[in-house]
Amino acid sequence: MIKIAIDAMGGDNGPTPIIEGLKLALKHDRHFEAILVGNEEELLPLIPSKFKDRISIHHASDVIGMSDQATDALKRKESSAYKAIELVKSGVASAYVSAGHSGASMSLATLRIGRIKGVSRPAIATLMPTITGNTLVLDVGANVDCDPINLLEFGIMGQVYSEDVLAVEKPLMGLLSNGEEETKGNEITKAAYKLLEPLPHFVGNVEGNDIFNGAVDVVVCDGFMGNVLLKTAEGVADTIVTLIKNDLRRSLIAITGAVLMRKVFKNLKLKVDYAEYGGAPLIGVNAPVIIAHGKSNAKAIKNAIFQAIKAADSNLNSHIEEKLKQFKG
Repeated sequence: MIKIAIDAMGGDNGPTPIIEGLKLALKHDRHFEAILVGNEEELLPLIPSKFKDRISIHHASDVIGMSDQATDALKRKESSAYKAIELVKSGVASAYVSAGHSGASMSLATLRIGRIKGVSRPAIATLMPTITGNTLVLDVGANVDCDPINLLEFGIMGQVYSEDVLAVEKPLMGLLSNGEEETKGNEITKAAYKLLEPLPHFVGNVEGNDIFNGAVDVVVCDGFMGNVLLKTAEGVADTIVTLIKNDLRRSLIAITGAVLMRKVFKNLKLKVDYAEYGGAPLIGVNAPVIIAHGKSNAKAIKNAIFQAIKAADSNLNSHIEEKLKQFKG
């Protein structure tokens, strides 16, 4: 049975939404157990008796807050994040989930769990909504400065993750640039294009609009560009929702139309709701690491746990290593 180590203390709203999400996951999946890492005195009253055979607590007296420095994470050995990562490193747990300090999780996972052989830098990936489904974008923040080799690795890792975890057959992959032509881009993306070209199902350069129209399944970029893209997309989604709400208040006809289109608005909300995707995987380390949003609600935590289970139950890392050997040389 798969065991998931969960940093129960790191989220913005404390352990309650994390445990509520875990309860939802346990109701829907009987094939995993959870190790909650955090303050035992605080966690124990929150666990229903019917789940106590599938939930254990690993006590941690410290919490890495959102305002703390990620560089201090390795020194904070009593923190919930450090102890949860150590459970994965030692093999007690198969995967790690946290809604806490993302920088601390990345540092601890990279330095304590370690990288997959052949990976120079792990990448954070995220799912972006499209007309037809989702596009996996990486990197979205782990590496602001990248070289062409890093981008090649991201492409390989993204394709394998799409196949093994997201069940996408023959995922199409593109390199984010300022034009579709091979000659477009900066010196790094031009060099990366040549390295990515031999990969199966590489379609070449893609532009920002291609992320949302479903043209490709995987988009590769450096962490600086990817993070700007992610924050811009979140801002646009919030603005559209606000504009719609404001317009509805001004017109009785618009309110009537909105009532008739409730299902359409509900589907739109699901598309742009981060809780539907759960969290962002850190791809390239030796065990599944899922970094959830600090404000994650129970639904988001549930889906982050499911994502961790899928990754742990796959051959993701061995497939990444094999493909790196094949195309990286």
